[in-house]
This record gives sequence, C-alpha cells and structure tokens, in this order.
Amino acid sequence: MQLKPLGPDVFLCLGEDYHSVATVFVDGSDALLVDSLGSAEDAAALRVLICDELGKTVRVIVATHFMSDHIAGLSTFPDALAIAHRNYRHTFLLQNRRVDAFYREPQVVFDSAMRIRWGRHELRLLHNPGKTMDHISVDVPTADLVCIGDNIVGNIVYLSKADPVQIRTAIGRAKQFGRGTVIGGHMGRFDAAVLDNALHYLDRICRNVVAIRAQDERESLASRLAAIRIEDCLAPGVEASAFEREWHLRNLEAIEVQGIFELDTYLAHSAEVA
Repeated sequence: MQLKPLGPDVFLCLGEDYHSVATVFVDGSDALLVDSLGSAEDAAALRVLICDELGKTVRVIVATHFMSDHIAGLSTFPDALAIAHRNYRHTFLLQNRRVDAFYREPQVVFDSAMRIRWGRHELRLLHNPGKTMDHISVDVPTADLVCIGDNIVGNIVYLSKADPVQIRTAIGRAKQFGRGTVIGGHMGRFDAAVLDNALHYLDRICRNVVAIRAQDERESLASRLAAIRIEDCLAPGVEASAFEREWHLRNLEAIEVQGIFELDTYLAHSAEVA
C-alpha cells in the first residue's frame, strides 16, 4: 500500500480490503482524511504511511458515509476530529456487514453543507444522499476533484438497500461540480467520464431487469437475472475490472432478494396499459 500523489498536498491511498479509498489532504504537519479504509490492518498501514513516513499528524477524518468498509481509521486515529452527516447512525445500523469495533461517535455532524479550510484548499462538504441517506460529496475546486463515496463503484453502481432514483440524482449532482477527477469509495481515482458510465450502467441494468420482471416465465427469476452480463450494462468502450464484475453479481443477488426495480416494472406496465 502506498500514497499516490494527486497534487503537491493531496494523496490517495487504496486499501487491500474492498479496495477502499482514503484521500489525504496535507497542511503543514497536519493531515485531513476523507474516509479511512475498510480494515484494521489497512488503517494501521495508513498510519505508518502518514505518521511515520510523511511525519504528519491526522487531525480530522471526514466520512463520506458511515459504513464499516470506510471508517476503520476512526479507531486507528482516536484523537482525530470525526465529521459526518447527521444521518450517520441510520447508515451504520442498516449496512450488510457491520463492524461495531470501527464505530466512533463523530464530534461534528451537519445537515446540508459545511466548509473546511485546509491549507490552500477549501473542502466543500455537501449532503448528497444516494447509496445511503447520510452520503456526502466532498468538492475540492482547488484540487479539481470531488470525493463521491459509494454513489459509484468504479464504472457501475451498487444497488443493495438503496433507491436507484436517489443514486441517479446523487450522481447528477456530482456531475454539476464539473471536476476533472472523481474519487470513488472504492478502486481509486477516475476521470469525470466515470459518472456518465455509472449512469449508463444504472439505466441498462434497470431496463434489463424490468424486461425480465415483466415476463411470465416458468424459469426462476434468479436464473434469468443471472443471465444479465455486466457487458450488457456497461457504457461503450468500458471494460469491466474484476472488482466491478464481483459487485455486478452482488447487484443481481440484491435485485432478487430485495425486490429492486419491482416498482419500476409496475410503473412501466401501467404506462403501457394507459
């Protein structure tokens, strides 16, 4: 694991577990993190990189959302000020794989927006619910980047326990920032086109699932959903990574178990009848 520079005072760290991301902003001898990786081992390695190798002290940790695979560093850096959206407990309690040992009450919570001046950068924290109700985007104009958390997963989205329409809206808001670099909650940095790629995936998987749900077939729903290849949903010219393939399969499981796109199927059928 290493810190990859995004600028003279901004670094990106990609963890081993879940390919979770931490973005590091440096101001003199102090560091601010946006998210803090997904395992105790990764967070400990991050501490070595920042504290031992860079000689910085982590003062602030901003959580894009309060899921365990993004907040491991809260316990690794116990003296850092933790900032989250007011709905952080809602997200923590409803996630699929909760790790209670990573939980720490944030000292600062906000509702709509707040700004942090950190060195030459102004970090604009904006409530942007999508994958979770507490999701925020961190817009940093001076670094030409936005941290979007799990509102995207690479060139796709993850649908479990989420409203697809809300995810679409969240990605649309992130596009309005117009930043050249997008930092997802997993996999690292992307060009701005990743947002359109994620929207394309969302539209295509919705269209495929609605068509399947509308069919009156004897074959099981699970087997029909399993036939949806990620290639059937990706934007033109995009090749799926192994990580994206894994989460596409998780999407197909969640779609069946959680009834995702059932309402969309009903609305599409109603429109046809009308």
